[in-house]
Amino acid sequence: MRRREFITLIGGAAAWPLSVRAQQPDRMRRIGVLMSLTADDAEGQARLAAFVQGLRDFGMTEGRDVRIDIRWAGNADNARKLAAELVALAPDIILASGGTVVGALLQATRTVPIVFTQTADPVGGGLVASLSRPGGNATGFTSTDYGMSGKWLELLKEIAPRVARAAVLRDPAIPQGIGQFGAIQSAAPSLGLEVSPVNVRDASDIERDVTAFAHGSNGGLIVTGSGIAIVHRDLIVALAARYKLPAIYPQRIFVTAGGLISYGPDPIDPHRRAAGYVDRILKGEKPADLPVQAPTKYETVINLKTAKALGLIFPPALLGRADEVIE
Repeated sequence: MRRREFITLIGGAAAWPLSVRAQQPDRMRRIGVLMSLTADDAEGQARLAAFVQGLRDFGMTEGRDVRIDIRWAGNADNARKLAAELVALAPDIILASGGTVVGALLQATRTVPIVFTQTADPVGGGLVASLSRPGGNATGFTSTDYGMSGKWLELLKEIAPRVARAAVLRDPAIPQGIGQFGAIQSAAPSLGLEVSPVNVRDASDIERDVTAFAHGSNGGLIVTGSGIAIVHRDLIVALAARYKLPAIYPQRIFVTAGGLISYGPDPIDPHRRAAGYVDRILKGEKPADLPVQAPTKYETVINLKTAKALGLIFPPALLGRADEVIE
């Protein structure tokens, strides 16, 4: 779908005159969408497009059956403001795209149903009571559990055995930033690695802290999952290339932007699947009774051009189990 056509599809209702909106049938439902990324981010547009297509697959068309109100956060501070703004519109249900925005929505409402995606450890983060029976007004789809974060450390050591130090880029404003670093820190001694957190807040912080870390020898990067890391992915990838730092990323989009390797779940599919939960809730089911679902597949993506620039050779076994190799 072309970008212009997509924007017309999802934004058309907002431009309708009041007289036209008033003619819409009473059965039209209002869906709020809070995206963790920014509106000009192709990854955010792809996630939103998957959700809108999912709604269509369940017979819901924008402007006929549903009205979609979309807000783009980009960071945790904006998320809090926009969550309150969306709740004030009295939607029937809200899609929370990304773990960065879920907490803000739950602070704004404990009654409006929320379906979340890309959220790590919602139980540990206090978002739901349990995975099987969430118990409140939110349910949805996890991204990873914190224990999986140790896998990034293993991959870094596998592709760059000389690495002795790793900077872990994380968003300290969200639970998964703390939880993922904790899991990585626990796994580090067994691999002979020293890890240190780099808090991702804005571009200047990222550049300053990565530059300072790169002054040492035998270093590598681990980028944990967060909306802020995705927003600043081009900068992070460029810094890794500038300082010759082997880096592990949580999603494919970092590798297509020039990163070395990623390991994590597909972030697009849960948005399509989220439309199914929206459909069920709008038909009367309760989020409290719908189990939180885990990713169905993890993918490994490798960029051989970046590996060559770093002077690295991937082990044949790792290449063999990769889902995608970019040359």
